[in-house]
Amino acid sequence: MLEIREIYKNYEGRPLLQGISFAVQAGETVCLLGESGSGKSTLLRIIAGLEAAESGSIWWDGEEISDMPAHKRGFGLMFQDYALFPHRTVEQNVAFGLRMLGLPRAEVEARTRAALGIIRMEDFAKRAVTELSGGEQQRVALARALAPNPRLLMLDEPLGALDHALRVQLIAELRSILHASAKPAIYVTHDREEAFGLADTLMLLHQGRIVQAGTTAQLFRQPANAWAAGFLGLGTLLSGSVVGLEPLRVKTALGVLQASACGQEWQVGGAAQLLLRPRDALVLHGMPEGENQFSACVVDCLFMGETYQSHLRANDFSFSIQTDRALAPGSDVTIAFPPERVSCLKGEL
Repeated sequence: MLEIREIYKNYEGRPLLQGISFAVQAGETVCLLGESGSGKSTLLRIIAGLEAAESGSIWWDGEEISDMPAHKRGFGLMFQDYALFPHRTVEQNVAFGLRMLGLPRAEVEARTRAALGIIRMEDFAKRAVTELSGGEQQRVALARALAPNPRLLMLDEPLGALDHALRVQLIAELRSILHASAKPAIYVTHDREEAFGLADTLMLLHQGRIVQAGTTAQLFRQPANAWAAGFLGLGTLLSGSVVGLEPLRVKTALGVLQASACGQEWQVGGAAQLLLRPRDALVLHGMPEGENQFSACVVDCLFMGETYQSHLRANDFSFSIQTDRALAPGSDVTIAFPPERVSCLKGEL
């Protein structure tokens, strides 16, 4: 379907996108996840034909469309600002783009009904958009983007203007709508929760490059580097240096810890970051005696609904763990991290 090849783009004389390449398959939702300023929205505008790249090319079904005007690409674009017409009804907003295409009235009405059916808002057709909630307006804007039957759907931070509770509610609903439309889609966000809830394929952008791509499960289980683990919020990163290879052992502020090499090659003396995931911590009775065990002081303990989150400190290093029972603040505990669950990663934070 869509193929992006080696896109480069500068902004104010500085590299913004540096050799971006990826593909979107039929019916696939690709999420571009990255920090603000990482070039996500610029990349989307280049794909849409609203901006030009310094170099690189865009292809659709084997045909290069890099120089094709935006209105001829047949792509649908939805921004964070829904740009709905406040003086028009729901159906009039959805039908607007269809009327601009000069389609017959019967076809406009049929496509409008179909688009409202996908977002399950047929009963709202005659209602003014000013009477809708933020989530309902978001769905109307999505229906308007779907109504012209675009070859590709592109969404730029579409939930960014909504509060957190409403975003959580709409993530699963939006994923269902995207799959029901069977359209390939590119979804841009800086929100990890949105990306994990929506992506078939997740791509992490950092400093103008895709640092990792894969399913959400792949990125969660095996982040490519320390930055990816930190940005995804997978746990606490502990700096150290490699002191042994078989097994892999890293000297840290918590002592020498054994870790998983994560398929990477290591050398004695090399810098490393150990990923300590909160749910992997074991709270033991007695004093530290075995591998990857150390003493820590409980700073505080918060009830999170199904688990307790405790903040601990050991040798001036702070980290968090999740447990099924509360730990008393001020108490000393013995913590262990199974070596096979400690990921050894490269890269600075």
